[in-house]
Amino acid sequence: MSKYLVTGGAGYVGSVVAAHLLEAGHEVTIVDNLSTGFRAGLPKGAAFIEARIQDAAEYLDPSYDAVLHFAAFSQVGESVVNPGKYWDNNVGGSLALLGAMRTAGVRKLVFSSTAATYGEPTEGLLTEASVTAPTNPYGASKLAVDHMIAGECVAHGLAAVSLRYFNVAGSYKEFGERHAPETHLIPLVLQVALGERESISVFGDDYPTPDGTCVRDYIHVADLAEAHLAALDHATGGEHLICNLGNGNGFSVREVIETVREVTGKEIPEVAAARRAGDPAVLVASARTAHERLGWTPRRAELTGIVADAWEFAQRHRH
Repeated sequence: MSKYLVTGGAGYVGSVVAAHLLEAGHEVTIVDNLSTGFRAGLPKGAAFIEARIQDAAEYLDPSYDAVLHFAAFSQVGESVVNPGKYWDNNVGGSLALLGAMRTAGVRKLVFSSTAATYGEPTEGLLTEASVTAPTNPYGASKLAVDHMIAGECVAHGLAAVSLRYFNVAGSYKEFGERHAPETHLIPLVLQVALGERESISVFGDDYPTPDGTCVRDYIHVADLAEAHLAALDHATGGEHLICNLGNGNGFSVREVIETVREVTGKEIPEVAAARRAGDPAVLVASARTAHERLGWTPRRAELTGIVADAWEFAQRHRH
């Protein structure tokens, strides 16, 4: 059994990963200031500290075997209008966390990164060697943390893995997606199915894709959690490993909407809208590095199953 500190463990992905760690028999402490997380989302059996990551030196000690870091603000639009909030928390908080880890002698880190580090890609299938050119402060803040981690590995022997997620969806047991405001496609379409939203906007239907709508890579949150546990096992001292996490398959906006119709049996009215600036036609991950280095392969790759799990959670936690 190992002891892990999970920052941001009251949020969507952090809570599911914490639950997986507990099920594997590990001791888990969650740190979250509940600014975007939910107390109800804390897994049973985890210790909880309500605090900021900026104050990591006050609660991190040598008894921990590793840190899994999810504590970040993640709203792209908000980051554009309030960039200082993102630099302070995502970058400043992570810098404080790295310093506290060094002082405490905790030498293993798994970091929740993002596909937003790539910006507007010119290629459809993204690898870890693809150009990183974030187009907003959120993506830039995550890329800055990746650079900080790389330096920490070289200078101080940290063993670190950054996992760059694409579109996370689905639910796991009592844990699921609930953001305020919600910006992700699957929960937004499910809100229409629940009668909480009149229609779903389709931003552009003239892209060079089979049905004219954007194609994205969706990954089940439980598959994502399994990748984090694998990363803990394969982190190597002095190395910063970066892995994309996705299915390697793309689903269009219209495919997602149609799948929600099939799963829920509800009518989903669509409203045509103009393209959004910065939306690439296709954004799909190559997860080859995660497969080769972590031994990880997504096991829940079917869109119907991902949507069905998300629908079950949405019905239990409707507004």
